[in-house]
Amino acid sequence: MKKQIARISILQSSKISTALYFLMGFIYTPIGIAMLVFGGDKFPKVIGIVYIAMPVVMGIFGFIFFVIFAALYNFLAKLLGGIEFDFKDVGES
Repeated sequence: MKKQIARISILQSSKISTALYFLMGFIYTPIGIAMLVFGGDKFPKVIGIVYIAMPVVMGIFGFIFFVIFAALYNFLAKLLGGIEFDFKDVGES
């Protein structure tokens, strides 16, 4: 049986996207800490601080870009149809 995603909830989906991007931003935090602690004169302190702030930066940009994505998807889904999925029933194990 085929199903289509006809509409994406912009605010709810953007909240989830923001949380995911925020968590992914923590990948950069240890790099920023290492730059501040061990960087010496090689790396400006500002770059280390930017890396440490990456969870917040990625969360903000993740929210903004997903709002745009969801709005564009909703517009295009009206014109072209949504993404289709095939589902099948799976027996209990």
